[in-house]
Amino acid sequence: MTAPIETTGAAAEAQPEAVLKGVPAQRIEGRSLGRIALLRFRRDKVAVAGAIVVILLVVLAAFSRPLQALLGLDPDSPHQDLIDANTTLPKAGFGGMSAAHPLGVDPKFGRDLLARIIEGSWVSLLVAFGATMLSVAIGTVLGVVAGFYRGRVDAFISRMMDVFLAFPLLLFAIAISASLQGGAFGMEGLPLHICVLIFVIGFFNWPYMGRIVRAQTLSLREREFVDAARGMGARGPFILFRELLPNLVGPIIVYSTLLIPSNILFEAALSFLGVGIQPPQASWGGMLNQAVKYYEVDPQYMIVPGLAIFVTVLAFNLLGDGLRDALDPRSR
Repeated sequence: MTAPIETTGAAAEAQPEAVLKGVPAQRIEGRSLGRIALLRFRRDKVAVAGAIVVILLVVLAAFSRPLQALLGLDPDSPHQDLIDANTTLPKAGFGGMSAAHPLGVDPKFGRDLLARIIEGSWVSLLVAFGATMLSVAIGTVLGVVAGFYRGRVDAFISRMMDVFLAFPLLLFAIAISASLQGGAFGMEGLPLHICVLIFVIGFFNWPYMGRIVRAQTLSLREREFVDAARGMGARGPFILFRELLPNLVGPIIVYSTLLIPSNILFEAALSFLGVGIQPPQASWGGMLNQAVKYYEVDPQYMIVPGLAIFVTVLAFNLLGDGLRDALDPRSR
């Protein structure tokens, strides 16, 4: 049944009262850009699964010590009764797996792998998040300044990015980490190792963020809202922090989520090479380093930390891809 039409001259127009007759009155609410992005993100089931895993990992890392106390786990407690004195390998099961040790125990010392995975989670995530925040802070500031002011400022910052990208980062990180193992800046032990890793990884990775922010700023500075701000008498700092930076939040968040897994892998690589987190403190890369000696006779010791790194990196990558599609659907 069609709505009644009122004809006036040559024009025919449906009356609003007729079109909406019988439809309950509802308040029409607008959707913010953030809400629209959230709805897009929720439609991506793979990204949502990655976000759930990331949240669980963050909660696990934040409450690792209380969780170990609740479960009665000790990452440094040896169980020599589970180790064969002749072969220094677990006596029974695949890698010493049992009801008391569901992920098995490490060779030689018999330490519970579940406890060491939980203990190593906060170390890996703390280093990754700290290094990412440092890279984002430096790269965002220098990138937006270079893209907005251009000219000599842009040339200087861009050449500085090229210099940092030309460094053999892994060799440089190994040299710095190895030289500061004993003590420096009034710190020693685990706090020193964590701070050194955050500085080395974060400080030498900022050019990647800087290039992305610079490219986005070059595009945004030509938009009408920047011209309007200039026409109203706004100066450079105001335009930078009140006009440009809010419009850069999306790309910064997306790239940050993609930078975290690479930093997790970098920390694991340094710990694997023996210049990162030092034993007996548990770390996923350190566990892989120790597992190299036993991978042929006890592969369980390598599989467990390897899967922990794989699942963590995959979850962050899926989350980053989902956020990119949600915040910038035209990039798909």
